[in-house]
Amino acid sequence: MKKVLSIILGGGAGTRLYPLTKLRAKPAVPVAGKYRLIDIPVSNCINSEIFKIYVLTQFNSASLNRHIARTYNFTGFNEGFVEVLAAQQTPENPNWFQGTADAVRQYLWLMEEWDVDEYLILSGDHLYRMDYRQFIQRHRETGADITLSVIPIDERRASDFGLMKIDNSGRIIDFSEKPKGEALIKMRVDTSVLGLTKEQAQEQPYIASMGIYVFKKEVLFKLLRESTERTDFGKEIIPDASKDYNVQAYLFDDYWEDIGTIEAFYHANLALTQQPQPPFSFYDEEAPIYTRARYLPPTKLLDCQITESIIGEGCILKNCRIQHSVLGVRSRIESGCVIEESLLMGADFYQPSVERQCSLVKDEIPVGIGTDTIIRGAIIDKNARIGHDVKIINKDNVQEANRENQGFYIRSGIVVVLKNAVIPDGTII
Repeated sequence: MKKVLSIILGGGAGTRLYPLTKLRAKPAVPVAGKYRLIDIPVSNCINSEIFKIYVLTQFNSASLNRHIARTYNFTGFNEGFVEVLAAQQTPENPNWFQGTADAVRQYLWLMEEWDVDEYLILSGDHLYRMDYRQFIQRHRETGADITLSVIPIDERRASDFGLMKIDNSGRIIDFSEKPKGEALIKMRVDTSVLGLTKEQAQEQPYIASMGIYVFKKEVLFKLLRESTERTDFGKEIIPDASKDYNVQAYLFDDYWEDIGTIEAFYHANLALTQQPQPPFSFYDEEAPIYTRARYLPPTKLLDCQITESIIGEGCILKNCRIQHSVLGVRSRIESGCVIEESLLMGADFYQPSVERQCSLVKDEIPVGIGTDTIIRGAIIDKNARIGHDVKIINKDNVQEANRENQGFYIRSGIVVVLKNAVIPDGTII
């Protein structure tokens, strides 16, 4: 894998994940109580012995830069690195990244300095565990110019994805973006060609792109330099290339979730609490997910009732009830609180006891969740200050709302409290 360089695409504005992306790049969004989205593809690369990794971004990249600098320091004995490449103006190109392909195109001058044979292009907002060595091996064995990682899907979900058609050798011969009706039926394929059993192939007769690609070096450079007006890999570059190049499909038949929307992000996090077997596990010792080592103290629980939940380190919970929820690092929950089916991202810092006491004396709200507060079906971003006797329960079952001036949004019925927001005592949302 020394001849492979990985490029993780995180440059989009993350509008579907807003307001979680209001103050941070999409790959820097916290997940599972202590990780960030970027940790998933980077860890997959490290576990696959791929140590040359660039992350392309252009919005709010300060916290992403900080996280990567503090987390991924390879020794000086190899060429390994994880480096953020932010959009920049140059004499040749004064524009921001115009799409996934354009982002890579603008940094081709840097990519070609490396003596590598393949470029592995990944997305920064997916939850999955994958050994890229098998993917790249398949790419080499088939003599492919480009290989796409694909998942098999059933008819019910097929219209939500860009679908592909393959021939008997696994070569991709047709693309269709979210087809319906007759167009959908035409995209059925025999997925047993890619390794599924006959029964699985009948249940899942469609294949969809995961947004993960391997390019031969010379093919990537040729395609990006020839067609400068084409800015997106999935919609333009790869469908056009399939006519003249050997574009192969590689089947990934395991858990994969695109968590690019608030609803998907919420459900993917809460699914981690499932027993006995969550769809994705952070407890695999052979392929761990890495993140920043924070050296936090253990979590302290004082007379709490906790069921089916994940609690990050360094939390302080007093006389509260937590059910089917994920609590991030340094979460602070005061007595009498009820947290149900919610995702709390915790805090970036501890408030000293004296400062907390002074806040209460001055009628200010300290960081954390105040006494006798009920939170249900919500996402609470970092450093939020939620007062006493607050109810965040979406009592009117609103599906979409923008209350930024009051410190929250509602997306797909999920209340999202902004980072650093202050919710006064007695508020009902």
